Amino acid sequence: MTHASKIAIVTGAGSGIGKATALALVQDGWTVVLAGRRMANLEEVVAEANVGSRMLAVATDVTQEDSVANLFAQCVKTYGRVDLLFNNAGVSTPAIPLPELSLEMWKGVVDTNLTGMFLCIREAFRVMKDQKPMGGRIINNGSISATTPRPFSIAYTSTKHAVSGLTKTASLDGRIYDIAVGQIDVGNAATPMAMRMAKGVPQANGEIKAEPLMDVSYVGKSVVYMASLPLEANVMFHNVMATKMPFAGRG
Repeated sequence: MTHASKIAIVTGAGSGIGKATALALVQDGWTVVLAGRRMANLEEVVAEANVGSRMLAVATDVTQEDSVANLFAQCVKTYGRVDLLFNNAGVSTPAIPLPELSLEMWKGVVDTNLTGMFLCIREAFRVMKDQKPMGGRIINNGSISATTPRPFSIAYTSTKHAVSGLTKTASLDGRIYDIAVGQIDVGNAATPMAMRMAKGVPQANGEIKAEPLMDVSYVGKSVVYMASLPLEANVMFHNVMATKMPFAGRG
């Protein structure tokens, strides 16, 4: 992939994993379009990266079809194509008992984590299949919750299980367009969303325990590796996690 054709879109790019990955990509020579609901946060990332025209912020709500279409249109208008989508935007609910979870909370998570991710995949397909040269790569942000849940996380965990279905199906449907689709499953990266892990979170046995965290920059490095492969090769599932966090086995 030539330098000129390394054009990436990162959703949820204003903080956490999205921000870390956007910065890692731009340091690797990519041109990056940042998408997120809060323009001020995106502009802070642009200022921090300080790479001039190789980074563009586009205010985006991934739950809205028109907003997602506008994001991709702005990318194509400015840079001519889309080579990579890091489909990262996601939300969760507070860790509350299942009977207390409202339908509104459930729908809010589903709208962003599942429908929003689908809308971005669909728009990426529409752009990538028609550009010359054809194709590109989509990396969905799953979570280790895509396979193993935490207590009090039914909305988040259900959507992340569904993301694995999106990844597998899109990888099949993308073959005829030279679109490679994979997924990164992250465990306990030190982001604002995950910092509560260090203070103590509910465990499967009912205890409250602090959990180890890893630096979020390792997620960015992982995405850069996945994105560096030629389109004939694909990392379908990549798990990067804090080595000593409870996940494998029984804790």
